Amino acid sequence: MTTLLWVVLPYACLAVFVAGHVWRWRHDQFGWTTHTSQVLENRLLRLGSPMFHLGMLGVIGGHALGLLVPASVTEAVGISEHAYHLVAVSAGTVAGTLLLVGLALLIARRIVNRRVRRATTTMDKVLYVALAAMVGLGMFATVATNVIGDGYDYRSTIAVWFRGIFWLHPQSELMTDVPLAYQLHALGGFVLLALWPFTRLVHVWSAPLAYLLRPYVVYRSRRGPAPAAAPTPAAVRDAEVRDAERRPVSSGR
Repeated sequence: MTTLLWVVLPYACLAVFVAGHVWRWRHDQFGWTTHTSQVLENRLLRLGSPMFHLGMLGVIGGHALGLLVPASVTEAVGISEHAYHLVAVSAGTVAGTLLLVGLALLIARRIVNRRVRRATTTMDKVLYVALAAMVGLGMFATVATNVIGDGYDYRSTIAVWFRGIFWLHPQSELMTDVPLAYQLHALGGFVLLALWPFTRLVHVWSAPLAYLLRPYVVYRSRRGPAPAAAPTPAAVRDAEVRDAERRPVSSGR
């Protein structure tokens, strides 16, 4: 079971992540968008979307630093373990709270607004459930273990196992005594990677930085009556024929 959870499952999810993106790009390029529903509801979106994206950016940055950078490197540049722990917990709590509130607003928007709810797909629902579970587990592990509890040094276990996956040498035995919240959070992260190519998350590869700074698409209402629809070519042809039939025929000498 240890090998299945901490070796087989991560590699399977990574394979689906890569193959799924290739399939999506080849068969659904027109669906490679955010599927924005701004035109359906804008108030909650304008509030929740920036919070969600900024919080997500901070959370991803914190995870990258904690999982990919060994403790020996931070110590070598003069950052003590206590200072690292203090900054990581405080910044992670702020970013996680921002992400959690933004996600809650986006989910509430999908539930409360009838038009947005009708435009929500099955994969949107799956994605929101997965994100909510991931954020909830991450916040629980951060607050309950590191803020309220005695703390847990994930850099000596989870981080080493995580880096070993990409070095093709995962040490699954390191994960056996990890607290349950951290275990579920780690597994959920790989499951989310497997879901990624089949959801709207693919849009982050199109413009990951400019997307956060882009202006909102502005929808303006049209003043006055709507213009008449342009006539079809067949209608124009029939009108010309009728006009030609009505013209008097001049007699020649």
